[in-house]
Amino acid sequence: MHTAEFIVSSARLTELHECSALLRHTRQRAEEIVDEARTLLSEAEQAGDGERVLELTVQLDQARRSYCQVLNAYMVISRRITTERQAILQAQMEADRHAGLTGVA
Repeated sequence: MHTAEFIVSSARLTELHECSALLRHTRQRAEEIVDEARTLLSEAEQAGDGERVLELTVQLDQARRSYCQVLNAYMVISRRITTERQAILQAQMEADRHAGLTGVA
């Protein structure tokens, strides 16, 4: 791997890690929101507030859908990180092989 390609790949990997950290935080907050919505719905059901139950059921469903979207994005970023790491390692191994190194320490 040429130095410039390595720098670009490393920068891309850093950006992916930053996105992953942001999505991890967002995923945690989305989990909290789902839990809060579930609690509010449960309270409304116990209170027998039918109108509020309907509203909160819709909100809980939306919170779950949003959580799933965040979780899917997090999984995509995680796969991209793995793919990028593998590409960097493979390129380094090829460069070492071309340099006459066996890869054995």
